[in-house]
Amino acid sequence: MDEIFLYAMAIFYVTAGLMHFVKPKLYISIIPPYIPQPKLVNRLVGFIEVVLGLGLVYEPTRALAAYGIILLLIAVFPANLYMYQRKNKGLPRWLLFLRLPLQLLLIGWAYIYT
Repeated sequence: MDEIFLYAMAIFYVTAGLMHFVKPKLYISIIPPYIPQPKLVNRLVGFIEVVLGLGLVYEPTRALAAYGIILLLIAVFPANLYMYQRKNKGLPRWLLFLRLPLQLLLIGWAYIYT
């Protein structure tokens, strides 16, 4: 059962990372304006998510990848907060609010594999 959750997490991050390249406008739109070069930041975050997701699959890199995911989730929190503050179109405000503490659950999930 543990492996199912591990692979689910790996698939989640690889898919999320690839989506940064498939739908870049969506991700660029939630990058706070004070962060320079949003297109580059989007590509970097997408690439990092793919690498970390793949890193979860291999035992020798699993703990490092999990710590990387934790750091990444902390680093992208301002984008989630910005998305909530600017009332993103299409998503209800309450859902954007619930997304904020979800980061803590995702951090806890990653910590299991450190």
